[in-house]
Amino acid sequence: MSTSPYFDSEKETLSRKEIEELQLARLKKTVQHCMNSPFYKKRFDEIGLKPEDIKTLDDLRRIPLTTKQDLRDTYPFGMAAVPLDQCVRLHSSSGTTGNPTVILHTQHDLDEWANAVARCLWMVGCRPDDVFQNTSGYGMFTGGLGFQYGAERLGMLTIPAAAGNTRRQIKFFTDFGTTVVHAIPSYASRIHDVMISEGIDPRKDTKLRTLVIGAEPHSEEQRKRIEEMLGVKAYNSFGMSEMCGPGVAFECKEQNGMHIWEDYYIVEILNPDTLEPVPDGEYGELVLTTLNREAMPLLRYRTRDLTRILPGECPCGRNHKRLDRMKGRSDDMMIVKGVNIFPIQIETVLMQFNELGTDYLITLQTSQDNDEMMVEVELEQLFTDDFGRLDKLTKEITRQLKDEILLTPRVKLVPKGSLPRSEGKSVRVKDLRKKY
Repeated sequence: MSTSPYFDSEKETLSRKEIEELQLARLKKTVQHCMNSPFYKKRFDEIGLKPEDIKTLDDLRRIPLTTKQDLRDTYPFGMAAVPLDQCVRLHSSSGTTGNPTVILHTQHDLDEWANAVARCLWMVGCRPDDVFQNTSGYGMFTGGLGFQYGAERLGMLTIPAAAGNTRRQIKFFTDFGTTVVHAIPSYASRIHDVMISEGIDPRKDTKLRTLVIGAEPHSEEQRKRIEEMLGVKAYNSFGMSEMCGPGVAFECKEQNGMHIWEDYYIVEILNPDTLEPVPDGEYGELVLTTLNREAMPLLRYRTRDLTRILPGECPCGRNHKRLDRMKGRSDDMMIVKGVNIFPIQIETVLMQFNELGTDYLITLQTSQDNDEMMVEVELEQLFTDDFGRLDKLTKEITRQLKDEILLTPRVKLVPKGSLPRSEGKSVRVKDLRKKY
């Protein structure tokens, strides 16, 4: 078995100069290939831009941004850059209104995607003698097949457990000797709750040691709590179906930001209002350009995710830029009484209280033409017989939330297990306000 810390030592050890040289070569090739896409051919013709005009990485900014609406407008195959008979799979978003977004893949695309995910898993210590259990939904959701093929490419024994049926998940942990699990943060907390109710100690009764989390925003406080509950190291991952899925960016063992694989993507961080670049270290909207995709390359795609590039070098030795955890999405921002608020801000405060569980719900409603916010949060354990303690805890949570979000919410402490559960991403916000 290889003892190298790198799955792909050639790409993972590139210098900054070598990364940028490779990016430029792949960008030129990608832009030329995009002329096979009806969408990009028309867009370039409309602004009088030619592929040969892209001579430097800075010239990327001459290309217009691509949006999710562009994908919907060209549904289903208007952005394809290869004939449909060269494609072997498509994934689609679960669009709730209008057309969903569709992403096509050739076999080359799937092979490169598997390599990227395997690279991520190897980076956090996964090896062929590990047992990998995937609790993501399969089908159109890319977290299922994306991690499945990446784990297989690395050489691990894989358990495609899929979503839900938590008691069966736990039985698989104990019976099959699972060492690595992929789960969204809220479901990882649910697994722990069921383990405790079944009398199972994750440290003594399982071989779990590595947890891969992502797909929903979560705070550093929640990550640390999950690590403590399950006795694992939890590594943050980032992916999205438009960029293939998981494997876009991943933490290394240092847990100090997610390395984005710049041989596959060019990363920009833009001010979401002005669409101008922001300096490293400042938050903005993540914009990505694919560099190694055949079926459906995307140029300067607006992800709507808010993050920043972390300045400085990583002790792991990789020179690929590091993204901070996602602060939220520009379209997830709540505006309450003129104040911009992200759910992650509220979670960060709540997770500092040991008396609280990991599930919460933010409800926005209108009362006498005024916006009101209620934060319901589950107690870690029931102590409703001590109303004085509950009242004191409620007041302290309210005070700290007010300090963080600059308005006073109504805080309601509820028994553990009383908030709605979901097998997919947790619903953290219900906006019931009147729409005028």
